[in-house]
Amino acid sequence: MANAYFLDSSTLVKRYVTETGSAWVQALTDPQVGNSIIVVRITWVEVLSAFGRRQREGSLTAAEVVETIDKFRSELNSQYRVIEVDQAIFEKAGELVVQYPLRAYDAMQLAAAMRIRSLVSQMPDTQLVFVSADDRLLNIAQTEGLVTDNPNNYP
Repeated sequence: MANAYFLDSSTLVKRYVTETGSAWVQALTDPQVGNSIIVVRITWVEVLSAFGRRQREGSLTAAEVVETIDKFRSELNSQYRVIEVDQAIFEKAGELVVQYPLRAYDAMQLAAAMRIRSLVSQMPDTQLVFVSADDRLLNIAQTEGLVTDNPNNYP
């Protein structure tokens, strides 16, 4: 069975900034492995926000942030399948924030993953795995029937 991985921003940051789970995420996203890596367009803003926060906190220099953003931009355009946000995803995210204690962008991530799940379910022998380092988001994703994984489980 082949896996397609939907990575939320908390996971994708680990590819670019060393923290718990980084080695696992780097292995998962290695192009030579051949996994299908899916992200939603808003991930760009969330990941850059994380880089900026690390610069303000002093764990990344301004030069490292510029270099990391350049690398992320290149890989976003060449290694990830990027899902555009449309009206249906907005509507589903709105339903999710009413139903669950989710932040707005987490609801967008989950709504996009749920959309992709319906597409992947039509592909024989392929399973979508929703990957996040946010336990609350993972619990809600599981409630919604998604297969999940947490990079923090792989130190």
